[in-house]
Amino acid sequence: MNRFRVSPFRRAEARVGRQEDWIRGIRGGGSPAASGNNLKTSGRWIVFSTDSAGVLGVVPLESRDGDERPVSQLRCHSGVVSDFDFSPFDDQVLATCSAEEAVKVWRLLDSGPDLSSSPSVALGAEGGQAGVVLFHPTADGILASGALRAATVWDVEQQQPLTELERHGDLLQSLAWSPDGTLLGSSCKDKRLRIFDPRARPAACQSVQAHENGRDSRLLWVNSKGFLLSVGFNQVREREVRLWDTRAFSGSLASVTLDASPRPLMPLFDLDTGLLVLMGKGEDVLFCYEVLPGQPALTEATQCRTDSKAHGIARVPKLALDVLSCEVGRVLQLTDSAIIPVSYTVPRKSMQEFHEDLFPRSAGNVPAASAQAWWAGDDSQVQRVSLHPAHRPSRAAFTSTCIPSFPLESRAPDAPRTEDQMEDLGSSSAGSGLSSPTSSLTSPSSAAASLSATSGFVSSPSQRSLQSILGPSSSFRHIQGTVLPRGTHITNLKGLNLTTPGECDGFSANRRRVAVPLLSAGGQVAVLELSKPGRLPDASLPTIENGAPISDLCWDPFDPERLAIAGEDARIRLWRLPPEGLQKSLLEPEAVLQGHTEKIYSIKFHPLAADLLASSSYDLSVRIWDLRSGRQALLLSGHGDQIFSLAWSPEGRRLATACKDGRVRVYEPRQSPQPRQEGPGPEGGRGARVVWVCGGQNLLVSGFDSHSERQLSLYQAESLADGPLVRLSLDVSPSTLIPFYDADTGVVFLTGKGDTRVFVYEIIPEAPFFLECNSFFSSEPHKGLQFLPKSECDVREVEVARALRLRQSTIEPIAFRVPRVKKEFFQDDLYPATEVWWEPALSAAAWLGGSDGQHRKISLQPKAMTPVSQAPKDVPSRKYVPSSVFLEEKSDEQKKEELLNAMVAKLGNREDPLPQDSFEGVDEAEWAKYLAQIVLVGMQVVGRAFARALRQEFAASQAAAGARGTSAGSQSAAASSISGISLQEAQRILNVSTLNPEEIQKNFEHLFKVNDKSVGGSFYLQSKVVRAKERLDDELRIQPEQEREAERKPDT
Repeated sequence: MNRFRVSPFRRAEARVGRQEDWIRGIRGGGSPAASGNNLKTSGRWIVFSTDSAGVLGVVPLESRDGDERPVSQLRCHSGVVSDFDFSPFDDQVLATCSAEEAVKVWRLLDSGPDLSSSPSVALGAEGGQAGVVLFHPTADGILASGALRAATVWDVEQQQPLTELERHGDLLQSLAWSPDGTLLGSSCKDKRLRIFDPRARPAACQSVQAHENGRDSRLLWVNSKGFLLSVGFNQVREREVRLWDTRAFSGSLASVTLDASPRPLMPLFDLDTGLLVLMGKGEDVLFCYEVLPGQPALTEATQCRTDSKAHGIARVPKLALDVLSCEVGRVLQLTDSAIIPVSYTVPRKSMQEFHEDLFPRSAGNVPAASAQAWWAGDDSQVQRVSLHPAHRPSRAAFTSTCIPSFPLESRAPDAPRTEDQMEDLGSSSAGSGLSSPTSSLTSPSSAAASLSATSGFVSSPSQRSLQSILGPSSSFRHIQGTVLPRGTHITNLKGLNLTTPGECDGFSANRRRVAVPLLSAGGQVAVLELSKPGRLPDASLPTIENGAPISDLCWDPFDPERLAIAGEDARIRLWRLPPEGLQKSLLEPEAVLQGHTEKIYSIKFHPLAADLLASSSYDLSVRIWDLRSGRQALLLSGHGDQIFSLAWSPEGRRLATACKDGRVRVYEPRQSPQPRQEGPGPEGGRGARVVWVCGGQNLLVSGFDSHSERQLSLYQAESLADGPLVRLSLDVSPSTLIPFYDADTGVVFLTGKGDTRVFVYEIIPEAPFFLECNSFFSSEPHKGLQFLPKSECDVREVEVARALRLRQSTIEPIAFRVPRVKKEFFQDDLYPATEVWWEPALSAAAWLGGSDGQHRKISLQPKAMTPVSQAPKDVPSRKYVPSSVFLEEKSDEQKKEELLNAMVAKLGNREDPLPQDSFEGVDEAEWAKYLAQIVLVGMQVVGRAFARALRQEFAASQAAAGARGTSAGSQSAAASSISGISLQEAQRILNVSTLNPEEIQKNFEHLFKVNDKSVGGSFYLQSKVVRAKERLDDELRIQPEQEREAERKPDT
C-alpha cells in the first residue's frame, strides 16, 4: 500500500450548526482547577460543567420532534468537579471526581417518581481526592483515576483497587488507555510521558522527556500499534502537538507548533478517521489535523471559528452521526449560555448514500471482557460494528452489572428523593437556575434508547440567517488607505529606473532605509533614510555602484545594514552600509556570489535562518547560498522554463516557485533537489507571483488566464496536483499583481507596477476563501509598493499595515486603518501577537543540518492602553426617541417654561461646544430601521406645530384688534396682546432684569446668532428672540408716555 496515499478526509469541512440546533438555557462554566474537557457525551446524555461548584448539568443528546430538551442538574460533590467520564458500554453510567472528595460512579436513570438516581458506588476512602477519571475501552467496570502524583486502577463492581501505580515525579495531568486496553499512559508536570502495564507491574515500563514546559499537557493514543499524541507547551510557551512511537520512544516522530497562547488545549481524537480536533479553553477557534503515523505527519485539515468562547468540547458518539450526509464527526462546544454543535463533513457528489471509505467499522457498545477476566489476562477486543443505518446496533444492547439498576417495583411509589442527589432545575432550591422550571433529569419523551439514522440534533425549519444568505464578511471590509502628511514624504527624487524586470518589486525597503535603483550606467542604487524625510538636494546623491544592471535587490531581514543586489551579469553582490547611512558612494561589495550561468531573476532571504539566500536564474535553477562562506549550499532543478517567482514557506522548510511552463512547484530543499509537489499554474505566460498564506497551508498565485485577465488562484499546499481550490478574476492589465500577505490578520494586498489601485482581500482556508475589502485608489499610478514591519504601525490609530509608495519623484507612506469607535482601547482582536522576524531563529549551519526554528512573538499593545476585550461594557440605552414623546400634548405653560430654560441655558454657556461637535456617527445597523419612522414622526410633529401656531396667531390678532385705540395707561397690555408675549416673558427670554437698552441689544445679538440654522440652531427659537426684542422695544417707547400722564394727574 502506498504510504503517501491521498486521505479521504483531507477536504473535511467544519460547519457550525444552525442556531435552532443549539442547546440553550444553560449556565456553562469551567474551573481552572478542572483537568478535563468540562463536557462529555454518551449515546443518550450530555453532561457539562456549570458555574456552580460541585454541580453538573445533564441534558438529553437527542430531542424528540424538535422539542426543547430539558436541562437538569446533578449535585455530585461539595467541591469543584475536576473530571468526569461516561462508560463506553452503558450510556447511563457516569464517573465523577473532585479534588476534595473520592471518585463517585452514578447511574443516570429516568426521573420518574419510582426510579432512583442516587450514586451506587463511591470509590476510595471518605475524604479522598482525585483529579482524573477514565473508563477502560474493552472491559466493563474497570476505571482508572489519578490524584496528585498517584494513579489507581479500580474494579467498580467490587469497589476495590486492583493496583496502585508507581508515584509520579510531580502532579499527574492526564491518563490514557491504549485502544486495545493493555497499556495505560500518563502525562505529568515533570515534563515526562510514562507507559504502564498495570497487570504486569506498578512501575512504568517506558518513560521519555516530552514537552519542555510543565504546563497543562494531555496524552492520547493514536492506535494499538504504539503511536501516541501529546499536547503541551514548548520552552517559549508555545502550544505544540507531538507524535510518538513507543517502539522508538527516544524522540517524537513529528510535531506541530500552533501559537503562543497561554490557554491549554483540549484535544479530541477519532481512532477511526485519524482526525485530531484541538481547541483552547476560552478561545473560539477549532483546529483540525489529520494524524498520519505511517508518514509520519500531522497535516492541518481545516479551521473553524465559532461565535463564542469555549469552556469545553466533546465528541458525539459515532452511532449518533448522520452518516448519509457524510458527517464523519461532530463536536459539541460548551459556552456560557449554550452548547453549540460543529459538524465535520466530507463533500461527496452523492450526499444520500453510505460511503464505506468514510465510515470504517467502529468499536461496538458491548464489552469484550469483565473486570475479573481482564485482570486475569483476557485481552479480547470489542467487536467492531458497521455504521450503516440498516446494520447499526441498538444503544440499549448492554447494561453494565457494575452499577445496580433499580427496577420500578424495588422502590415505593411515595419514596422520598434525597435533595442533594439529583433534582429538577425547576425546583425552588436556591442553587437552581440552569434551565426552565419544567426541566428534569430525563423526560419520558427521551426514554427511547435506540438511535435512528438521522440521530443527533433535530432541527426545525426556519428562515436562514442574513449571514447564511449573503455569506461571511471580513472584519477588515471597511479598511481605509490614507496617504500620510507631506511632511513624511521623501521628494525630489531624480533619475529613477522605471524599467526593472517584471520579477523585481521595483525597490526595496526595511524599517530604516529605502533602496531605489537609478537609471544610470553601472547599476547605481540610491539608499535613503526613512528617518530623514523631506526634499532631497538637487545635487547628486551618494550611491552604491553595483557595476552591472540591476535585476533584483533585497534587504537582509536580520541585518538592516546589508543589501543584496542581483545583476544581469549572473552575480549577486552583498553590500554593507555604514550605521549612520550612506555618506559617500560605495564601490566595493562585501562579498560576491558566483555560480549562476545566466541572468538572475529574483533573490529571497530565508525567513528564519541567518545568512541564507535563495536565487533563481535564466539557467532554470534555484540556488541556496550560505553567505558566511560565500558558497552555494543547495541546488534545485526541475523547471522547464523561466522562473517567475519564488517564496519561502513561513516555517522555512519549503520553497515554492511559479514557472512560465504553467506549473507551480513546492520543494523541500534539504530533502531533494527535485520538487516534492507539482501542480497546474496560471494559464497565461506573461508573469506570475507566489506567496504562502493561511499559516503555510495554502499557496496564493497571482497571474493571468488565457484571455490576459489578471487572476488569483488559491492552492492547498499539500495537494497541488489537484489544482486550485478557487480562482478569482480581477481585471485586465499588463502588469503582474505583486502580493503582500499579512500573516497576523490574513489580509493580502495586491497591486502592480503602474497601477492606481491596491486590491485588499482577507483569505480564509474555507469557502468562499476570498473576502473582499475596500480597495485603495490613487489619482496617479505608482511604480511600486513596499510594506513595512507590523511594529511600524500606529496601533493607537488602529493602523493594521503601513506601506511605502514609489512614484515618479516621491516616496509616500500609506497607512491602512480599520475604523473603530473605541479607539482609546487596544484592538486586541485586530492585533494578535506578532513575530519578531527581525531576529533570526537559527543559524544557517543549523538549518542546513536539518534543524527548524520559529520566531518568538511579542504583543503590540502599548502599556497605557487597555484591550478592547476588557473594556467596561456600556449601559444599554435607547437608540431612538419614541413617537409618544413628540406627540404628547403639553400645556402652554409647560412649553413656555421649556423654552425659557433652553434660552437661559444657551445664554449662560456661550463657550460650550455646539452639540454637533460631539457627534460620532450613525449606527449603521439602526439607520435603515428607524429612517421611515423618523420621517413619519417628523411630518406629524411639524403639522401639529404649524396648526397650533396658526391658532395662536389668530387669537393674538383678535386680541390686538380689540386693544387698539386705548389710553396710554393700557398701551402696555395692548403691546403684550399684539406681540403674544408678556413683558415678564420677554425679559426672561433675553435674560434682562431692567429695561436697559444696551443690555437688551447685547443679549439679543448673542441669542440670535447662536440660534441661527447654519450653526445647528432652531428657527423657532430665533423667532422667539425677535418677538421678545420687539416687545421690549415697545415697552421702552410706552414708558415716557406713562410718565407724562403721571405728571398731568396732580394738576387736575
